[in-house]
Amino acid sequence: MFPVVVVHGGSGDIPKERSRQSTEGVCSAARAGYAVLRGGGSSMDAVVEVVSQLENNPAFNAGCGSVLNVKGEVEMDAIVMDGKTLGSGAVSAVCHIANPIQLARLVMDKTSHACLTSEGASLFARSMGVPEVPPESLITEYSRMRWRKNLAPGSNPVECQMGKMGTVGAVAVDGEGNMACATSTGGMLNKMEGRVGDTPCIGSGGYADNQLGAVSTTGHGEAIMKVTLARLILFYMEQGQSVEAASDSGLAYMKSRVGGLGGVVSVDPRGHWAARFSSLQMAWAAAQKDTVHYGLHTGEHFTQSIDDPL
Repeated sequence: MFPVVVVHGGSGDIPKERSRQSTEGVCSAARAGYAVLRGGGSSMDAVVEVVSQLENNPAFNAGCGSVLNVKGEVEMDAIVMDGKTLGSGAVSAVCHIANPIQLARLVMDKTSHACLTSEGASLFARSMGVPEVPPESLITEYSRMRWRKNLAPGSNPVECQMGKMGTVGAVAVDGEGNMACATSTGGMLNKMEGRVGDTPCIGSGGYADNQLGAVSTTGHGEAIMKVTLARLILFYMEQGQSVEAASDSGLAYMKSRVGGLGGVVSVDPRGHWAARFSSLQMAWAAAQKDTVHYGLHTGEHFTQSIDDPL
């Protein structure tokens, strides 16, 4: 069944004028990740390529499209995890970095730590020769508009956040059966300075284990952390549920227990995959057997050849 790469671009209620951009973005990224796998690359190479592309796409809440904190600044989180070794790397509250997912991989590959934050992450990036970018290059007019709107008394940044621009993530199984996950985000709209959500937390923003599967999550970070959603889904898979049933079970538990909505992309060791969400919408795409699958609404599933134009 493998290789396969599955991508999400965030869950929620995506405005109609941004839905095409979101769908095209995840489809293009899935094609890029599949090209890595088809060329003999590893699952880790594939998910980092996918998420890097989405960080470079201003349609998503990651990299150059990140939402702003209460001070009007960018603070980004990212994680990678290797299912073969259970190695993981993450960064939180980083700025001046175009691709936090690549820095997260360096944390995994070049340090004995699992997560670096804020200025410590920046110091590490400099030591690795990662170029810094001006903060303004990561801020779009759309992000600034939404930041100003949610400074008003009585505004609800959590409700406004959902789906307007999405956290991004991917899971993959390569030709050798190794699995990986990657997730990246600008976080919550108008968050407190220094807030860290689910994304860089192992078992919440993502998890990968060759013996179980791989999951990348999106949604309200505080709710995801309370139920460790990614690892919970893999627990259900460990109990014998299919990848789709386990994904639904995890999302249902989060909704019933803490009232949280979200979405996931998941894959099992055989390459069976799922893209499931409890929110109104989630931009997703998967590439396997030279076919791209994609959708945005519940029950929606389109396919096209990997070689067809978008």
